[in-house]
Amino acid sequence: MSNRQIIHTEKAPLAIGTYSQAVKAGTTVYISGQIPLVPETMALEAGDFKAQTRRCFENLKAVAEAASGTLSDAAKVTIYLTDLSNFAAVNEVMAEYFTEPYPARAAVGVKALPKGVPVEVDAILELK
Repeated sequence: MSNRQIIHTEKAPLAIGTYSQAVKAGTTVYISGQIPLVPETMALEAGDFKAQTRRCFENLKAVAEAASGTLSDAAKVTIYLTDLSNFAAVNEVMAEYFTEPYPARAAVGVKALPKGVPVEVDAILELK
C-alpha cells in the first residue's frame, strides 16, 4: 500500500503534461513547477516579470493549501530563470511570500521554459 496522495486543485493551473500538480508522500509534499499561468483561463499572466513571478507563487500557494499546508511549510524552493539578471526581482517577490526562517533555495539559469515564460518555481514542503 502506497502512502502517496495526488494533490489537485482548481485554484492552480491544470497539469499540462504527464505529471500531477503535487504528490504528498508521508508528510512531504512535492509541488510541480509552476509557470505564470492564470488558473481560470490557462493564459499567461499579463504584466511585467514581477507580476509573472507573483503568479508562480500564487499557484504554489494554492497547491500547498490543497495539500493542507502553506508556503511557510516550504523546506526547499527552486527557481528557474531564463535571465539571471532577474534574480533581484525574484528576491523582492519572495519577500512578499516568505518570512524568516526562509526555505532553502536554488536559482537555476536555463535556456528556455515552457510556453516561453521567463520564470518557473517548484517547492518541497514538509508538513507539521
